Amino acid sequence: MRSDQGFTLLEVLIALGILALALPILLGLRNWDLDLHARAKELTTATILAQEKLIETELGTLLPLGETGGEFLATPLGSQATAEITNRPSNYRWKRIVSLTPLPIVREVKIQVLWPRGTTEEMVEVSTYVFSTSPTGL
Repeated sequence: MRSDQGFTLLEVLIALGILALALPILLGLRNWDLDLHARAKELTTATILAQEKLIETELGTLLPLGETGGEFLATPLGSQATAEITNRPSNYRWKRIVSLTPLPIVREVKIQVLWPRGTTEEMVEVSTYVFSTSPTGL
């Protein structure tokens, strides 16, 4: 009898079947990882922008009650234009909600940073308490 070295057709078909099942799963995990990385970058950017707005609020003297909002400036207040600052993301918006608290001179300030992500809109919200310059909040 002659002993041939190699794989049988059945062994090759089984190996190809396992490969056909494993590759789509691995590629899907890679795409999921890329999406998580992009989302983490967006959340980090939004958190930094929210912190910037909180600092602007704390340094400002006038805190009108209610909601204000807008787009982020190309250059943050009090900064000089540099290469890093002028490359700020343009699709982020902000909302500031100032509301009363049980203490007449303290205001609750919520900063929301919103940005589009696919067909939905994502949001990061941070809040703080600040002293108002007048008890009426005007």
